[in-house]
Amino acid sequence: MIELGVNIDHVATIRQARCTYEPDPVWAAVEAHLGGADGITIHLREDRRHIQDADVEKLRELAQIKLNLEMAATDEMLAIACRIKPQMAMLVPEGRHEVTTEGGLDILAQEERLRAAVQRLADAGIVTSVFIDADPAQVEAAARIGARVCELHTGPYAHAFYHQGRDAESPAVVGELDKIRRAGETIRQLGMRFNAGHALNYFNVQPVARLAGIRELHIGHAIISRAVFVGLREAVREMKRLLREAQERSR
Repeated sequence: MIELGVNIDHVATIRQARCTYEPDPVWAAVEAHLGGADGITIHLREDRRHIQDADVEKLRELAQIKLNLEMAATDEMLAIACRIKPQMAMLVPEGRHEVTTEGGLDILAQEERLRAAVQRLADAGIVTSVFIDADPAQVEAAARIGARVCELHTGPYAHAFYHQGRDAESPAVVGELDKIRRAGETIRQLGMRFNAGHALNYFNVQPVARLAGIRELHIGHAIISRAVFVGLREAVREMKRLLREAQERSR
């Protein structure tokens, strides 16, 4: 059964807008869990624009479901991860100028450094994921550095879906989805776990959820946006229902 990891960064974004103590990301994690989330994702950025170190500490101690820590492969972040020991650490590219992560990690350009980072995390007992574009060469590089999970960047697919009028059968959308499908097949052939995420929402998620062998989807902004109107527990419940429906139709 496909799993849902809920990214709660933007709960912290709202809190940091006023530099106060609410809303609390830990409370958000509990609500997401009660709505059916299988995991919680947080991105501890170098500039600490939303999630703070104290949030990571509290969530590792109190979350009752898997904690996925997104992070740049820097010495600072590796040290934090090895101390906190989340169940999974996902290596992502990071730029202070970006609003959100804008592309996949270029493993080919830094294999030696990333191999050392993955080994350091593995020595601490942490499963390592890499966030990459749906490019077979990057998938193969991920296997070479020892990653156990590949999360494919679904942004290009999501943007095509939106710009093509939410027409899942348009050639542009089908083409982007096929890239994800083919990269996912390579991931599985190389013995890694096939996850996906970025810009997925209530309208575009089901074609991705129907892909063979996909294990986890990580979704944040769309769920937090829906939660403004229906509450976080219900927003997660609605997304889980869409994932279940998609997989039932694919059988």
